[in-house]
Amino acid sequence: MRNSGLLCLWSAYCCFAAGGPATLGPEGRLQDELNKSRVVPAAAKPPVRFNLRTSEDPEHEGCYLSFDHNQPLEDCGFNMTAKTFFIIHGWTMSGMFESWLYKLVSALQTREKGANVVVVDWLPLAHQLYIDAVNNTREVGHSVARMLNWLQGKEDFSLGDVHLIGYSLGAHVAGYAGNFVKGTVGRITAIAEVVRCEHERAVHLFVDSLVNQDKPSFAFQCTDSNRFKKGICLSCRKNRCNSIGYNAKKMRNKRNSKMYLKTRAGMPFRVYHYQMKIHVFSYKNTGEIEPTFYVTIYGTNADSQILPLEIVEQIGLNATNTFLVYTEEDLGDLLKIRLTWERTSQSWYNLWKELRSYLSQPRRSEQELNIRRIRVKSGETQRKLTFCAEDLENTRISPGQELWFHKCRDGWRMKNETSPTPEHP
Repeated sequence: MRNSGLLCLWSAYCCFAAGGPATLGPEGRLQDELNKSRVVPAAAKPPVRFNLRTSEDPEHEGCYLSFDHNQPLEDCGFNMTAKTFFIIHGWTMSGMFESWLYKLVSALQTREKGANVVVVDWLPLAHQLYIDAVNNTREVGHSVARMLNWLQGKEDFSLGDVHLIGYSLGAHVAGYAGNFVKGTVGRITAIAEVVRCEHERAVHLFVDSLVNQDKPSFAFQCTDSNRFKKGICLSCRKNRCNSIGYNAKKMRNKRNSKMYLKTRAGMPFRVYHYQMKIHVFSYKNTGEIEPTFYVTIYGTNADSQILPLEIVEQIGLNATNTFLVYTEEDLGDLLKIRLTWERTSQSWYNLWKELRSYLSQPRRSEQELNIRRIRVKSGETQRKLTFCAEDLENTRISPGQELWFHKCRDGWRMKNETSPTPEHP
């Protein structure tokens, strides 16, 4: 399964927070205090704790930092001159850390050797009704800012070396912390607010950017998903594209924008995006045509699988049609393309369409299109290529047939493009 990445929207599930653990009194009876309160007293467990992860082992407790106590910093081995990452989880139904958190910790420890990786534990405030957890994010943001302000008082500690990573409601916490802290945090990442995906997908994309730094995934700015599916938005001009996750570049434009990308089902998630511009001519048909096109791309490194050309809108006759295709392999330099028109399957629905088309066009001839060239643009390299029909005397294609195109030009000819003449009526 391949997944398209766009702005992550998280559903608000409502559930009641579970009560604190029951404890037995001297006589083996439940203490009466549990009848008065269902939460752990603040004195027993602070609502926000800072856990410095000193091991990749999820079972390891780590080391807890305390405000105004220098000794824990020294005992935990907190490195004042190293980068410091604060990982902030979101709302929780179980009241426990989810598995993604430990994967992210491990990825950071592997990528940034010697860095301080701190998990912001606000489980007591996150394990609530969703709306209550939302209201608690401001308080948690204050706590994170307070910790950062305290650390700034230590010699050699720099706020510019701090990276806040927020997931789901943790993204809100990171935003509040950035507003409340004295100074400017080096970096704040709320990828869950920037990438629409299935639950936890954003975290795995971020982990992927850490462990597969040589295979960065790129997202492209676009106004809507239909334009992206047509391959119109594969431009990197004026910061319209960016790598995602840990490798993302800072953007000067503060306006919100939608970024889109395709991904593989598993890590590494990177795919290679291509825009295909195909000018379709028709001399025999005046009605609607719904071809099922497939392409196979051949490159110096590898050949692609058979890729469908998704038709977002109706094919335009005597017009240029654009498509988005993507491959999981790095094909290298592109050499040639095979275009196939799949024969229509004989289902009752398709037979009805054929009959309806015949009734509306009594003189309708066999479906046939003419295609002389295909223009291709790579989203990752921004390179433009033109592929010409292998046999310029035969550029016709019908259902069940194929055409071959070979690279004939670097770049696109944008103006004064000659149109084929109806020499094969």
